[in-house]
Amino acid sequence: MLKNKYLYIILTIFALFLILGGLYQFVSAQNEQSKTVHTVTSNGTRTIAAPQYKTWQETVTIGAIGDILIHDWVYQDAQTEDGYDFKPMFQYIRDTLLQPDILLANQESLLGGAEIGVSSYPSFNSPYEVGDALIDSGVDIVSTANNHTLDRGEKAILNAINYYERVGQTYVGHYKDVEDQNTLRIINKKGINFAFLSYTYGTNGIPVPEGKDYLVNLIDLDKMKEEIIRAKKEADVVVMSIHWGNEYQRVPSEEQKYIAQELASYGVDIIFGHHPHVLQPMEWIEVDGHKTFVVYSLGNFLSGQMWDYKDIGGVAEINVTKTVTNSGVSIELSEPTFLPTYVSNTNLHNYRVVPLQDAGNFGLSNASEKQKEIIDHMFQWIVQ
Repeated sequence: MLKNKYLYIILTIFALFLILGGLYQFVSAQNEQSKTVHTVTSNGTRTIAAPQYKTWQETVTIGAIGDILIHDWVYQDAQTEDGYDFKPMFQYIRDTLLQPDILLANQESLLGGAEIGVSSYPSFNSPYEVGDALIDSGVDIVSTANNHTLDRGEKAILNAINYYERVGQTYVGHYKDVEDQNTLRIINKKGINFAFLSYTYGTNGIPVPEGKDYLVNLIDLDKMKEEIIRAKKEADVVVMSIHWGNEYQRVPSEEQKYIAQELASYGVDIIFGHHPHVLQPMEWIEVDGHKTFVVYSLGNFLSGQMWDYKDIGGVAEINVTKTVTNSGVSIELSEPTFLPTYVSNTNLHNYRVVPLQDAGNFGLSNASEKQKEIIDHMFQWIVQ
């Protein structure tokens, strides 16, 4: 009996400890809850404080190259027994092109394919193998709204789109129908969404077929603003590829500057310019605290044009950092860079895109001086 009495006392004490322990945990939980629940005495309602999130940050490097304009000298040099091979033309610059997380190219001569006949100036049409070489070199998206988009008519546009869909390449600027035109081109990289838009000033006087405005995006600030607003709802960063300016002019026109200012005010983050066939400087534009990075012209990256800066292009890059905290989401653009390139050839053969600093090995006598000149030219409006 005595043993049973002691056992009863021990079990009672143990039970009390369990009850006290549970009570302590309950009180602690209530205290923790009281840290995040606040009573508003004015109307007696209770509000829950915003949850605490860990900070998340990621950086993406986006790059762009200029005009891919395939003249007859270039596609003749690429011709093989059973087609074309443009990959050797990028062999000395390919490693550089593979470095950005996202790379855009301006496909100025449309890839209508050899079945409708390849052609050169003034009415361009290029073989699909140009696109194969760009994909192999790391190009993620091509801009196709330019003054040569309608050179070979609707057939060339549809052929190009069929090719891009077949190989899985993203295009922007020309479209097969209204639905295609209204579909935003968004690329996600490392958790950052980039929306790409593309427009051109015109199509060399060739009228857009009636009822088929979707074939090519023409510059119209009101329409551009509408698409930019849509893009900003879906993406963290809006990138505009735009065909504008005056050919062979090394500084932007007043119209270019005006359009850039307008696009910046609409919320565009990055503007990559094309058409002048020569390089034009880079610049920051700030509107109401929003910074926009502009490259007014990326020049020719691969073409048959020579001399007077028409054979010099480059790779523009900029870092985009997205930061997420409990106070919101922020996007920061930083560290713009530019690597000049040179299109070399030997008597219209062996076309190769090479870093300008190495062009002395490919016949350019003043490569070092030209490298410095181009860097100074591109960064003249950028404080380094």
